Amino acid sequence: MKTILTALALSLAAGPALAPAANAQDAPAELGMGVFTFTSGPAAAYGMPGRNAAELIIDQINADGGIGGAKIVPTYVDEGQGGESVVSEFRRLAGDGSVDIMVAALSSGNCMALAPIADQLEMPMVTWNCDTHQLFLGAEHPYVFRPNSSTVPEFVAYAAYVAQKVPDAKRIAIINPDYAFGHDAAAIFTAAMKAFNPDVEVVAELFPKLGTPTFNTEISRIAAARPDIIFSNLWGGDLENFVRQASARGLFRSSQVVLALGESVLQRVDLPEGVIVGVLGDGFWNSPDAKGNEAAQGFAEAYHEKFGEWPVFPGMKMANTILVVKQAYEEAMEAAGGWPTKAQVLEALSDIEAETLTGTVTVREDHDGLVDQIVGVSTGSDTPELADMARYSGEAITPPVGVDPIEWVSTLTPEFAAELPAPGSYQ
Repeated sequence: MKTILTALALSLAAGPALAPAANAQDAPAELGMGVFTFTSGPAAAYGMPGRNAAELIIDQINADGGIGGAKIVPTYVDEGQGGESVVSEFRRLAGDGSVDIMVAALSSGNCMALAPIADQLEMPMVTWNCDTHQLFLGAEHPYVFRPNSSTVPEFVAYAAYVAQKVPDAKRIAIINPDYAFGHDAAAIFTAAMKAFNPDVEVVAELFPKLGTPTFNTEISRIAAARPDIIFSNLWGGDLENFVRQASARGLFRSSQVVLALGESVLQRVDLPEGVIVGVLGDGFWNSPDAKGNEAAQGFAEAYHEKFGEWPVFPGMKMANTILVVKQAYEEAMEAAGGWPTKAQVLEALSDIEAETLTGTVTVREDHDGLVDQIVGVSTGSDTPELADMARYSGEAITPPVGVDPIEWVSTLTPEFAAELPAPGSYQ
């Protein structure tokens, strides 16, 4: 495993790891990058922070000399146009020669559709979200890399946190979006909760459609079920609407609520104190690790100045992913002694450990990433802060290579959860 120990802060402050002049004659003037995210429709609430972060981090990289002297030229693709159009755009960009690498995508469905296309067109694709554990399940994608986490470590982390934070919880209600991300999360969280506490039972399981404006029916059913725990991976506008409506109906007072994507709405809704909120990875700009990273704090300040709010974790995931791409090119340049070939870039991506703005990411031999998970509770503050945080090692809660993820979750035990970091241990 290659390890790049140069801190990102130093990299951004001092420019590319390689002196541009050494390879300037070999490097192209521009490096085309396709960036896929939602910039329209309800999912834009999650996708636009990614779009904004891509714009900002690319500007910062280009201001520091680009990648080996090549300026990143992004082409943004709106995933809101629908899956077939997204695939068509991917094919067009890969075919017209304007793009050298793709950073795609937000939607797990689009990721599943694009991965075989990337292999077919021999176009490197680095995913910035693509949470579904199914991406590499039973399929190898030689041109696809995920330097981010996936649904299994993400939702095992929430179950582990609940097992220590609310050890007597027995009754669980779930309200998730009605598509693969919601159903997968419900299955993984339930399996992990039962592994950590065999006495738990699911007393309500609801899957409203994306874009649901009112959750009154679902809130009534959940309240009637009298759960100890309410778990949800609603996101974007759906999460904001649910929080406002459930808070008004007293749901946050009667049950311990777990919001898997809660950090993304801390600045938009009044979240009561004590709600368990997640980050889907380590991409929290206000975490202890990020606070100690000069580049992360500089990025957050610049984001706040440019866009009027602090970056939420989707934005940090996007910035981190583009920085992984930058490091992969620099590693490949160092190995090649000049501007790398596509094969050399692929080789660098397939075995990389990178320091990001919020932690360390490792890409395994199956091209899947190991990223830590941060979970905490809301503070009721007007600023995006978390209390009682735990940081779970990505390696500890990610299934080994080649092991069926869901079967692996079923092998976990209460002792496994008890040995993980306790709430409040990440300071």
